[in-house]
Amino acid sequence: MRVPARSVCTAIRDDIVSGVYERGSKLTEELLARRYGVSRVPVREALRTLEAEGFVVTRRHAGACVAEPGEQEAADLLEIRTLLEPLGAARAARRRTEAHLRVLRGLVRLGQERARRDQDEDLRSLGAWFHETLAQASGADGLTHMLTQLRQKTAWMYTVDAPARPAESWAEHGAIVDAVARGDAERAKILTALHAERAVAAHRLRRPGRVSSSQHAVHTTMLRN
Repeated sequence: MRVPARSVCTAIRDDIVSGVYERGSKLTEELLARRYGVSRVPVREALRTLEAEGFVVTRRHAGACVAEPGEQEAADLLEIRTLLEPLGAARAARRRTEAHLRVLRGLVRLGQERARRDQDEDLRSLGAWFHETLAQASGADGLTHMLTQLRQKTAWMYTVDAPARPAESWAEHGAIVDAVARGDAERAKILTALHAERAVAAHRLRRPGRVSSSQHAVHTTMLRN
């Protein structure tokens, strides 16, 4: 069974974001195909997609390499994210479904519970899930896609300090959900903007360097997930 390029693309992107591939390092089709257990065709397609997303660049005489974003590019991406997330929340207030609200409220409950227990790692994943769901609730596929890419890129370029007061952070999440549930687009936008502005201070520019060398094989079982 042919593994789709999107699965290979996801695997390579995840490894770039986590630091398996250093910035500026060469990405050889043959080695990537061997690493992920696929043919070179989906690797080639994946590299084209990643180049369009800004994770990969093609250099003369060197081929595909991991991009090396500068400090200004990183700052610009973080600023764009803080501008788009409030827009997504406002749209969510107008377009959310009951299913979205159930997930968002459930995540807030879990986040508040984990905050009381100081379980920082759980809070990071729950926070990412919360903002992903809020973006999906906007009902705007293009906006959701842009926000997803921005989150991936900021995770690649920055480390994020745990909130000094996680309970307050999750109270802010809860207030955003309340505004979305009431259909109050303006309040949802304002609360999300304030939350995003506070979160910016926790971002620390990540310095280039290898973080992990773990193997990340792509199997046909991914097609069923």
